[in-house]
Amino acid sequence: MTEALAPAARASDTRIIALVSGAHFVSHYYILLLPPLFLFIKADYGVSFTELGLALTAFNVASAAFQTPAGFLVDRIGARTVLAGGLAIGAAAAALAGLVPSFWVLVAMFGFAGVANAVYHPADYALLSQFVSPERMSQAFSIHSFSGFLGSAVAPGTLFLLESLVGWRGAFLAAAILALAMAALLLAQPAAALEGPRPVKPQGAAKSGAAGWRLLLSGPILLNLVFFMLFAIANSGLQNYSVVALGALFATPLPIANGALTAYLALSAAGVLVGGYVAGRLGRHRLIAMLGLGLLVVLALLIGRVDLPVLLLMAAMGGAGFCFGFITPSRDMIVRAITPPGSFGKVFGFVTTGFNLGGVVSPLVFGWLMDTGRPEGIFYVTGAAALLAVATVVPRLRR
Repeated sequence: MTEALAPAARASDTRIIALVSGAHFVSHYYILLLPPLFLFIKADYGVSFTELGLALTAFNVASAAFQTPAGFLVDRIGARTVLAGGLAIGAAAAALAGLVPSFWVLVAMFGFAGVANAVYHPADYALLSQFVSPERMSQAFSIHSFSGFLGSAVAPGTLFLLESLVGWRGAFLAAAILALAMAALLLAQPAAALEGPRPVKPQGAAKSGAAGWRLLLSGPILLNLVFFMLFAIANSGLQNYSVVALGALFATPLPIANGALTAYLALSAAGVLVGGYVAGRLGRHRLIAMLGLGLLVVLALLIGRVDLPVLLLMAAMGGAGFCFGFITPSRDMIVRAITPPGSFGKVFGFVTTGFNLGGVVSPLVFGWLMDTGRPEGIFYVTGAAALLAVATVVPRLRR
């Protein structure tokens, strides 16, 4: 009986992993919807980099504020409905930002896009945890992470191409169509396939709200929150501002700078697969994180200090991206190692809010550095954030 059911279970796992990973691809594509088009939108509206940063800040404030409520909503009405709703809200926000000729409408729409972004972690991990076979869970999480990196990797090049063909507003409308198509694909699945009966909670699993918050506000969990925040700040420096910083520092042509960014993002996607394999084989998650972050510090300072030839610039940016991806599986395993049974979703949702906190701070800091003529500071702050992230891992090596 078990052998007869195995192919059906495998097919179900594959379908669920593909759908959830597709949604994760879209979420990362939307995270990078604005940065590759900075210069075009800046010129169109006549605003500063700091003002443009307000759109990213609105995105991250909304995402941070709504991520925990989205988790409760997932438990109440089902992950598929919430995930499809988030995709639809993101599509509407991108379409309105492209259609309405107002900078402040654009800022507001990126706030709504942040609300949409808040659903992805709670809904994705709920669907994978509930419907994927336990023996394929690690593979599911690895593919899920890879799809997000892949979405980030293809965003700059495709958005740059779309801008050259239909303008930045047309690029936003194309992104809206992508999200709507993914939402329609999710809703086209049989309800039983993605909204089955809730798993039965073991006796004594229900915790009071106060006990839950005591867990989230404990030292190890808060340290992970800080780790995720610093990780996000470092990533934002290279992902969102390296193109304009390289242009200001070394007059790097836009196609080359965007190519370097694409190398960074593509090798991030490759790094997460290699990092997952190495982490599974070695199990030294904290050491892996420290080594990856240390190399990232060196590469960030090198890019900011030296006018590298094209191939070396591509290699350095690609290497930095590989480091970020390589660290990611160990980063998640560090969180899992300190999470009590039955609290993974709650804890993971809380610590990943660090991404949004970093996203709130970094546009203001990096935008100010660009507006005040300090583009080298983009790479220095990136390196400093990575170095501080190492410090959040070190104490746990001594436990």
